[in-house]
Amino acid sequence: MITTPFERETLGKNTQQLVDQLLEIGLALSATESLDELLHLILTKSREITFSDAGTIFLVKAEAEPAVLEFKAAQNDSVVLPDHVQQYTVPLTAQSLVGYAALKAESLNIADVYALSGSETYQFNRFFDESFNYRTCSVLVVPMQNISGQVIGVLQLINRKRQQNAILTPATARDLTQPYSPWEEHIVRALASQAAVIIERNHLLKSIEQLFEGFVTASVQAIEARDPTTAGHSERVAALTVRLAEITNATTHGVFRECYFSDRQLQEIRYAALLHDFGKIGVPEAILNKQKKIFPEHLEVMRQRFALVRRTLEMETAQAKVNYLISHPHTPHSGEHPCDHCAFFRHLDSELQQRLHLLESYWHTLEQANEPRVLDEEPLARLQDMTQFYYKGIDGQLYPLITASELEQLLVRRGSLTQAERQMIESHVTHTYEFLSRIPWTQHLKNVPIIAYGHHERLDGGGYPRGIGAADIPLQTQMLAIADIYDALTASDRPYKKSLPVETALSILRQEADEFKINADLVELFTQQQVFRVLGHEA
Repeated sequence: MITTPFERETLGKNTQQLVDQLLEIGLALSATESLDELLHLILTKSREITFSDAGTIFLVKAEAEPAVLEFKAAQNDSVVLPDHVQQYTVPLTAQSLVGYAALKAESLNIADVYALSGSETYQFNRFFDESFNYRTCSVLVVPMQNISGQVIGVLQLINRKRQQNAILTPATARDLTQPYSPWEEHIVRALASQAAVIIERNHLLKSIEQLFEGFVTASVQAIEARDPTTAGHSERVAALTVRLAEITNATTHGVFRECYFSDRQLQEIRYAALLHDFGKIGVPEAILNKQKKIFPEHLEVMRQRFALVRRTLEMETAQAKVNYLISHPHTPHSGEHPCDHCAFFRHLDSELQQRLHLLESYWHTLEQANEPRVLDEEPLARLQDMTQFYYKGIDGQLYPLITASELEQLLVRRGSLTQAERQMIESHVTHTYEFLSRIPWTQHLKNVPIIAYGHHERLDGGGYPRGIGAADIPLQTQMLAIADIYDALTASDRPYKKSLPVETALSILRQEADEFKINADLVELFTQQQVFRVLGHEA
């Protein structure tokens, strides 16, 4: 019983000190994100409060069949433990101290484990003591329960010391240690429950991260399934962008000396790079995979039309011959005078061959113009001539050999896309941003949409879709843009372009930097530090 003012004051100070200590522990636990660091912090703080010489933590591995307790952390002031204590599992049964506490959700407070009667359900395993020349005396085993009462792990404290800094030996352990008090058991159990909630939060965060990772992986697969020619592009761009960011982190001089990206920011950059082309999911697949100026099915229609025109010309010539014979009956003639009918027929056949030859040359021009390369002046002129060629349909009406829309496709000077189709391709950036903006990203990933949004913007304001300039383009996006251009230049051959050597690609990057389209300092870093080697490329 507390009777004096001094005793009451002392108890009040000790209680306040303990409350302050527990609050500090709670704050420290809440601020720790790494599970390993969290477990060691829990163990350290529990031992500090109770003057425990040693301790271990086990977590329940419920997914195992049958469920087991997995060893996760160990500390000992009197024994030098190996740097990496081999992890092991303990059967989730009542035969061990930790198994009993986990199964029964009950604490075990044992004054001396060597004095157990043997009638208990549980037994003490002396393997550690025998292996490390140690003597375990008092033990406190506490289940770690979450807010639902579910046991997710076990905290085991060993040898409550009379003096915190004492070093124990097998000979002195019994004299220098004492049993854990009910008050300490109560405090440690409360701390273990708090730790369990934080561990569960940590597991939840890991689950969310795994969910995001799975979503990103599935999204990339969806993109590449629609555009097989660019398979691997997103992963390569992500690898290049993250590597460039890491090298920027390591730069200690120049314009990037104060630039630093945390691990969370690097993850944000990686996700943005992996998903930068996700908006292509909203672009029609025919345009996304368009290899030549005319779509294959439309080219077949044109081929059939040319065949129809050829057959029509042949029938018109044959009809002209019949009409001539009807209006000019054939009469016998001597060999001294030429045959008028024969001469007229030869004239019709000659005209037919000229027109068929012209039709064949038109088709050859069309095939030339259909290739996605820079169009020469001669095919351009021939295409214009084709617009003047008409044929008579079965309804007697005249129709052009090529339509206005076909001509527009064929007159594309570079590549395979018309202006309208190119705008549809470019719209993928906006689709990407709009889609990513709908995702409830965690706080440290909130910039994923904006980083991805600007990967086709240029420092001089000449990019798309917004035409913004250097001041409005995040540095992470500028890195992404360089990686995107490099991979587009060096990726394996595609139907519309050939793969370029590394040196040629770097030269193009430097040219783009000289024209203030991309960041010259980043290009220099990209080149000097050979960021491209992350893809296995060599200069």
